Amino acid sequence: MTTPSIIVDLFCGAGGLSYGFKNQGFEISAGIDIDENCRYPYQENIEAPFIRTDVTEVTREQLLELFDPHKIKILVGCAPCQPFSKYNQKNSDPNWKLLESFGRLISEVKPEIVSMENVPQLKKFKDGAILRTFIDTLNKAGYHISFDTLFAPNYGLPQSRSRLVLLASLLGPISLPAPTHKEQHVTVRDALSDLPALSAGSVDDFDNLHRSGGLSDLNIKRIKASVQGGSWHDWPEKLVAKCHKSETGKGYRSVYGRMSWDKPSPTITTQFYGFGNGRFGHPDQDRAISLREGAILQGFPRDYKFVPAGEKVRLTHVGKMIGNAVPVTLANAIASAVKLHLEEHQNV
Repeated sequence: MTTPSIIVDLFCGAGGLSYGFKNQGFEISAGIDIDENCRYPYQENIEAPFIRTDVTEVTREQLLELFDPHKIKILVGCAPCQPFSKYNQKNSDPNWKLLESFGRLISEVKPEIVSMENVPQLKKFKDGAILRTFIDTLNKAGYHISFDTLFAPNYGLPQSRSRLVLLASLLGPISLPAPTHKEQHVTVRDALSDLPALSAGSVDDFDNLHRSGGLSDLNIKRIKASVQGGSWHDWPEKLVAKCHKSETGKGYRSVYGRMSWDKPSPTITTQFYGFGNGRFGHPDQDRAISLREGAILQGFPRDYKFVPAGEKVRLTHVGKMIGNAVPVTLANAIASAVKLHLEEHQNV
């Protein structure tokens, strides 16, 4: 029998990482995040307390209060990845320092297990100095560490998303999860083909999250001219925006396109509900994908709740929560690796 464990989730968001650990039978003590919009989905789906606070202000004593001293402490989290993203060309977002706070709390509390997830660009951010500092902090504290970039479709996610995953343990060597779907990826068709059809700007009668953003008359013409896996390069000249006709705009091919039915989707961003924000057009319906479809492509179950019943659904708020989430399918794999590690190193 393994020693009981308990988890605190830093930067928990709407609960994607916690939900993966919950699926694997782990006890979740609490989630911590600064975004109040995440309170309802976290508490409703994870069934654990949501603590709204800035992680930079969390103290050793406050964090220890959330752990049971008789259980193995597991600290997990995904510091906001926008500062390290390729889309943040100037690297000017001050939130990159949040990873330092994660490292500080690890060194002060010494949880037996740590899981950190972020964008692969973290390896190159400031010539890799931020990641090296984080790893050095763990090394000095005596952790065994494994980290690498994982391609999410290899773990069953119907989305072409790569993530940097780090696992660390004071108990002994720890391994990253082994791929489960390397030979056959789950596709957009597998994930979405049986959802009810929608038109642009409409909402499903039975699922308030299965709603699509509206489109202008011009964008309706554009999406009708779009092909699966394509972009605005497939349109007749009269539909192409002036910015894309310029030399600087010609390289932006991954916008105004449809997803392909028989491949994983593009990476789901916080603005996936907008046709012009990426290749987020539905494979054959003339609209962008719905909030629910984006959540499914992020691995959330179809009944995952993001907004209380009767409350207005705001595309920007919910889209941000979904796009920022750790994909649940990848979280399941991470949690499985931690579970296997505990079984190997903590038999009592």
